[in-house]
Amino acid sequence: MKVDFYSLSSGSSGNCYYVGNGFHGILIDAGISATSVRKFLKNIDVSMQSIMGILVTHNHIDHIKGLGQLAKRNYIPVFSTKKVWESILASGVNVSPDCIRKIPLQKGFSLAGFGITAFPVHHDAPETIGFQILAGDKKITIVTDLGHICDTAARYIQPANLLVLESNYDEEMLATGKYPYFLKARIRGNNGHLGNHQAAGFLADIINDDLQYILLAHLSRNNNTPEKAVQSLHDTFSERGIKLNANQKVVVLNRNSPTEMISMITEDQSW
Repeated sequence: MKVDFYSLSSGSSGNCYYVGNGFHGILIDAGISATSVRKFLKNIDVSMQSIMGILVTHNHIDHIKGLGQLAKRNYIPVFSTKKVWESILASGVNVSPDCIRKIPLQKGFSLAGFGITAFPVHHDAPETIGFQILAGDKKITIVTDLGHICDTAARYIQPANLLVLESNYDEEMLATGKYPYFLKARIRGNNGHLGNHQAAGFLADIINDDLQYILLAHLSRNNNTPEKAVQSLHDTFSERGIKLNANQKVVVLNRNSPTEMISMITEDQSW
């Protein structure tokens, strides 16, 4: 069997990711329009009827913009913690009570043939979570908004075979850019976003042969470039004498358009 990962959009304009197993699929966040979600999935021959749920990380608009329409039109259950749900509903997003599913932190559940665990991360929302998704013997971890990587998050990131990790800003571009001081401080803060050097340093600490795909996500439009994110990673790895093996790939996820699908072969297991 195989597991497919497809980034529909990744950045401050909107975030949405698809994980599928050839039979069913799930979405992680819905920060782009419902029309765009349907169109991008149709481009890879995935029907909305095969989507068994949407996992939501937090209440910021670039993660929930299309959520209400997707849930309403397609009757898709939406999964997040009680605190995240409270913040989503308080923001005025209209989701039918029939579609709301509240999940605990760090306690796995099954959905669409996947084992899923939500874990806490540090970001400036009432609550923000990452997700570890188990597909057979493969582990996918998605963490896109966090100011620093705590020990709890690291435990879910470290065993990943495919890792979606924020690399939001280039430190020099942010420092010399036009953002006001308070916004720069918020982005750099422990509850803000992860910079290129932070992401690269952490990846250098945890790199192992099982980590097949490093997907750099949520790049800032104004304070980063794909080239700078990749260069920071390569420089850090070079300084530490780290060389990727032939099966390991680094990919920067596109901000406003889909990135090519990634497929991994899995051993068939039930969850």
